[in-house]
Amino acid sequence: MRQSLVLKQQLQESIKSEIAQRTQQHRAKMAILRNRDVHLRANGGAVPPKPLLLLAHGDSWFDYPLNGNALALHSTDIIAQLENMGAVHPVIMNLSHYGDSSSDEMALPKQQRLIACLQDATNWVNGKPDAILFSGGGNDIAGDKFCIFLDDPSAGGSGLDRQRFPRLLAMIEASYLDLFALRDKYAPGVPIFGHCYDFAIPNGSHPACAGPWLLPSLTFGGWTADQGSAIVQQALIAFAATLRALAAVPANNFILIETQGTLASTDWANELHPYPAGFKKLATRFVGALGQRFSGHI
Repeated sequence: MRQSLVLKQQLQESIKSEIAQRTQQHRAKMAILRNRDVHLRANGGAVPPKPLLLLAHGDSWFDYPLNGNALALHSTDIIAQLENMGAVHPVIMNLSHYGDSSSDEMALPKQQRLIACLQDATNWVNGKPDAILFSGGGNDIAGDKFCIFLDDPSAGGSGLDRQRFPRLLAMIEASYLDLFALRDKYAPGVPIFGHCYDFAIPNGSHPACAGPWLLPSLTFGGWTADQGSAIVQQALIAFAATLRALAAVPANNFILIETQGTLASTDWANELHPYPAGFKKLATRFVGALGQRFSGHI
């Protein structure tokens, strides 16, 4: 077998192993939570507020195993921060994996994993999570495919191709709509919380293991650094507008957390990811949004 195929298979097995380990840890937390409440009720004790039980599905903003650009003992992403925030820390089953696009997240294997997680009663107290957290769309735009959606400055282009980029947004929208349909079938009534990233800086900065994701395509297309920053901002503003339109439809039961404008330039570790303190700023936005929906539970 070719070495590349072996490595690809090993990567998939590694991802499955990571998710299985997280699942075991989540179930252990759930067992402790159930036993605590049973013990307190049996002994006449006051049962504290139930923590929010959340299902997270997303990309590296929910699964970032680095500290800035360096190796880390623990993940530093939004979910890692959120698990230790709020008056009552939420309990989060995290199915996310770095590098996934929204279409990866809603491809068949990931949908099957989502459904299995939702249908497993040992993962939840009342048969389903209180909410689903979703991070998707950033990797659809960024990466080596970014060049597809840029037009030609020598031909009078303005940055994003007016025909191709809207089609990308439509594909991202399709992934979100598919997630809503999956939720309606397997966890009806459960709200979905999403976010719109923040204004990434296409400066070529990246960790040794991945990237850069933006500057190479911009340079290849003939755009300057200043023009590139404006193009990336334009793309993310359009992406956010797509999500706001989805959030405006009551039947979608989708809450968009406004994250654009949260991070200062010094919060960014590289083109796409902040330092831990930046992720904590973003997680604070999640705490606020969840607190509005679930008062007294976070």
